[in-house]
Order: sequence, then C-alpha cells, then structure tokens
Amino acid sequence: MWLWYSWHSAAVVNEEGDVLDIESNDARFSVHTVKQRLQRIANGQLSPEAEILAERFPDAKPIVHGSEGLPEFDVPQPTEQQIELADEASLLLAKEGVAVSAADPDRRLEHLSRASEELRTLHLSMEAQLIEWVGLFLPSARFETNRGSVAGRLSEVASLTEFATALEVDDAHEQPTPSEWKALHGWAVMVANQRRQLDQLEHAIRVSAQAHLPSVSTLVGPLLAARLCVEAHGRSRLARLPSGTVQVLGAEKAFFNHLRNGSAPPKHGHIFMHPWISRSPRWIRGKIARMLASKISIAARIDAFGGTPMTQEDVDKVEAKVEAIRTEFSTPKRR
Repeated sequence: MWLWYSWHSAAVVNEEGDVLDIESNDARFSVHTVKQRLQRIANGQLSPEAEILAERFPDAKPIVHGSEGLPEFDVPQPTEQQIELADEASLLLAKEGVAVSAADPDRRLEHLSRASEELRTLHLSMEAQLIEWVGLFLPSARFETNRGSVAGRLSEVASLTEFATALEVDDAHEQPTPSEWKALHGWAVMVANQRRQLDQLEHAIRVSAQAHLPSVSTLVGPLLAARLCVEAHGRSRLARLPSGTVQVLGAEKAFFNHLRNGSAPPKHGHIFMHPWISRSPRWIRGKIARMLASKISIAARIDAFGGTPMTQEDVDKVEAKVEAIRTEFSTPKRR
C-alpha cells in the first residue's frame, strides 16, 4: 500500500492500483503558497493532504509524484490555473536556487580555482611559444632563470633591437618585418596581461580560502587549501574524508592504475606541492605526506564544524615533526 502525493493532492493506492482514499485541494492558490508547497516537497516533507492520509493509513509507504514502482491508477490532475501557478512557482524556486548557489563559498572557490588552472595552462603554453619565438631572433639570449619577466619586458619596448640592448645580448642578425614585430609585440602584451590576470585570480583564491578554510590555509597555505577543498567537492566533505583519502587527493589516476594493474600505490596527491614533501628526500615523502594529511583532516574539521583556528604555533609543531622524520630517516633503508 502506497501513499502517493504531489503539491496539490494525495491518494492511497493498493498493489492492484485501486485508490482507497484521496485528498485533493481545489482551492485558489497564490504563487507564494504553491512555491511553499513545492519547497516543502523538495525538502522531503509531506504535503498537507498527504499528512491527512498518513494519519488514516499509517502503514502506507509515502511516495512522491514522479517516483517509480507505483502501480498505474487515475492520478488526480491539477486544474489549468494550478498548472500555471506551479510553473510560476517553479521559476521562482529556480531563481532562488541560483541565488543560494552564488552565496555558496565552495562553489565560488571552485570557479576561482578552475579559472586559475585554465588560465595557468594557457599562460604557460603561450609564454613558451613567446620565448621560442624570441629565441629565433636572439639565439644568444638565455631565459632559464627569468622566463616570467620576458613578456613584461618585451611588451614595454618599441623594437627588438631595444629589447636586445636591455638584455645585453647581440642584436638579431635578421630583423622581423614591421608586421611580424607587431604580431610578436602583441603576443608579448597578451602574455603579460595573462600574468597579471593570473595574479589577480590567485589573490582572490587566497582571500577566499583564508576566510573559508582558515586552519587549513594556515597549515598548508591558502592555494593548496583551496585545491584540496575543490578536489574534495566542498569543505564539509573534505572534513569528513579519512586522512588516507586526503593524502592521495589529486592522484586518482595513479590510484586506479594501482587497483587495475597492481602498480605501486600513490603516496601523495596535491599535498606534494607543499615544500615539506616536495623538498624532502624521496624515501621519506610518504611518511611526511601521511602525517601532514592527518593534520589537514583535523584542520578541515575545525573549519567545518567550529573550533579554535590553528595558529602559527600549531604549524611550528607540525614542522618540528617533519624535521624529526627527516632526522630519523636521513638515509634510505637497504632493500
């Protein structure tokens, strides 16, 4: 026996599809009333008509309109006016949902992070193209240590000769044509602008992460905190993940290769970006990653569920544990 219900009516139906009882509301609703009823059902609550039938048939299993597994029966239909009101109310609910999403720090941090990743990938590709292009004319120039400044400096000069003089290298044997120089200079301007946009994005990520994840940001830095939060699909989920999962967030491909092919399991994911791990000897990175992931889990729970935020003193204690691991395992174990 089922208790079928929608926003305007409810019915009790048995296994054969016989309607045992029905409650239908044909009153003149307002858009606000219909919106409240739709919101109530969306939150998993019974409609007023369903509550009445639930008292009469306590053994009936509630099932909302549109669900599967119900035998066919004559479903109570709303009037044309009620359908129009339901359409207007649904549109209002959709608008409110968009407004609520815009206020969600997790979603906003995700968009900032995704935009930063996309722009960084594009920027690095365009910067590499620019350096290769300039190197074609100035083969004696070396950009290994100052690649990031090439676009900015080139965008500020009026000619390739002026750029060569600024770099203190030999001028180009073959000068670019005016149209080619214009294209090269324009490319440099685009790359320089991308660098500024990327800095703006990363600044916004730092500010958002420090407000949304203060303890995790204090522990591992706001950029890494934001990356972990986005990878975990939100602060609440990050706080509920076991530390072992936090340790390998971002290394899903390597983990599934381990399950599929029996390759070595990953020891770290995004947290490898932290210098405590990346600048440590290879044989102790897994130990430090495991310890750091447990501390990140604690910090995430403080941020999500309330508590005293971590301070620099707490970070110093974690760093002391990192140094202790480095000292204890200063040389790799013999195999």
